[in-house]
Amino acid sequence: MFTLHQTDPHSLARRGSLVTPHGVIQTPVFMPVGTQGSVKAIHPDELRALDAQIILGNTYHLAVRPGMDTMRAAGGLHKFENWNGPILTDSGGFQVFSLGKIRKIKEEGVHFQNHVDGSPMFIGPETSMEIQATLGSDIAMLFDECPPHPCEADYAAKSLDLTLRWARRCRDWVDKNQPMTNGQPQLHFGIVQGSSYQELREKSAKELVSIGFDGYAVGGVSVGESEAEMMAAVEHAVPFLPHDKPRYAMGLGTPPQMIEMVARGIDMFDCVLPTRLARNGTFFTNEGTKAIKNACYTNDFSDLDEDTHPSCKGFSRAYIRHLIKAGEILGLRLISLHNLHFYLSLLGRARKAIEGGFFAEFRAEFVSNYQTRETSET
Repeated sequence: MFTLHQTDPHSLARRGSLVTPHGVIQTPVFMPVGTQGSVKAIHPDELRALDAQIILGNTYHLAVRPGMDTMRAAGGLHKFENWNGPILTDSGGFQVFSLGKIRKIKEEGVHFQNHVDGSPMFIGPETSMEIQATLGSDIAMLFDECPPHPCEADYAAKSLDLTLRWARRCRDWVDKNQPMTNGQPQLHFGIVQGSSYQELREKSAKELVSIGFDGYAVGGVSVGESEAEMMAAVEHAVPFLPHDKPRYAMGLGTPPQMIEMVARGIDMFDCVLPTRLARNGTFFTNEGTKAIKNACYTNDFSDLDEDTHPSCKGFSRAYIRHLIKAGEILGLRLISLHNLHFYLSLLGRARKAIEGGFFAEFRAEFVSNYQTRETSET
């Protein structure tokens, strides 16, 4: 159940809470990505200390490796990865999209070769729902086709119609099988598609709502389109989604993009950037990203940022630069902790700003101060 506690008078920003089988999530919320059953380089206890409310797992990757036999024997994903909080699982649709030439999309689903050993695999709506039921995630996403960008209107329309047929099949499977997790019904989110076409986004949102899901995501964004098109995709969908259900922008994004999406009525976010950029030495600040390998940090003995994770305090920029340059694992772990802390606390600040009635000021100040990525020195 999703409860809307407060709205911002100057935008569509919302403050809410979502009850899941493994706990209550306060929104707006950022969800760290644990594609293969692990948020890269981070221990579950560290995620708890970071106040991560919910993490992600990936249906496709976990089905390929370790496989569902192992997952059933383990008792589900929560026990397998030693995480007792909420988990959302992607349906596998985006990963199938990314497989490109080694997939065949048909009415029944998608036939493809997996990326590990090239063996043939199949995922369709029912298969995806069954895998996610076995994983025991708190929130399962419907199986969809993510169209590429750019995309011709005719292809986008046919792709959307297929996704909507698949959505009904997902709903039918769920209604017949009633998957449970932690003794409670698993939640299921529909995914709005439609590429960059306003009329298709509207159609998708309306038809998904008529089918009925526990929440709704905006998918097919951050796939190569401009930021303006990304924002437009959300703006074209949100007016047709119910106020009493959570809204999730999939695979987003940079810190200012998230704040702008909050202002457009989005409640939930996930993105690989905090840990992915950490692995090449990039850390986040309120002024933008910084490249720790730059020579200017050689003798900089200040913390990564004034508001860094407690575990990172006392480790200077100079020291972490040395670790990254030397290929020491501690360096990428420290930056990963810092970056996740930044993302999670940013959405925490957004929640407080909505509660306090000053979200408009918070949004304007943060977005105006945040700069594009610092240029790396050679």
